[in-house]
Amino acid sequence: MTNEQILQFAEMQIPEACRECIVRDIMAVDQIEYDDAMKIFKKIAETNRRGMQIYALPFYTGFGAAFTGGILSVPLVFELSTVNWFNDKFVTAEMPPLEDLERMLEVGSASWSWMEPILGQISFFLLCMQFARSQLQNLGVRPYFNWQLNMRAAYLVSQFPQYDAEVSPSLYCSYHFALLI
Repeated sequence: MTNEQILQFAEMQIPEACRECIVRDIMAVDQIEYDDAMKIFKKIAETNRRGMQIYALPFYTGFGAAFTGGILSVPLVFELSTVNWFNDKFVTAEMPPLEDLERMLEVGSASWSWMEPILGQISFFLLCMQFARSQLQNLGVRPYFNWQLNMRAAYLVSQFPQYDAEVSPSLYCSYHFALLI
């Protein structure tokens, strides 16, 4: 591929093109062969991955909270001992007699009077947040994600200042850059 094609694909954030563009920049600056430039690129990629777990923590936390909440919602509505425990600790509502709580749906009917407002509000909140997120995506705005990518790009440029600082940040911002080794 020509350099122009590589640059064009790199601007489209195609990870392989971003990698190739950086490797070619390394080759030009250091005047070395492709294999040696790939070794330097691997160092750059390793530097790029440092601290990635910290940057990903909000995403993992959100996933964990949503997954845990989804799993816990079932026994909090339909499982008698969990419903009784929750009622004793947090609600203190009058429960129907045990003969009216023999089936899972009967337990759900009894617990729904206090669980429905909580689950309904959480559902509405998540629906609004999902709508807001989709509108931000329509606008091309990803505040935390873009900040994270820009911080990583600035760090990489500071760690490897000998390479093209005008081209490098946009190339380092390729989301899948860390997967390219």
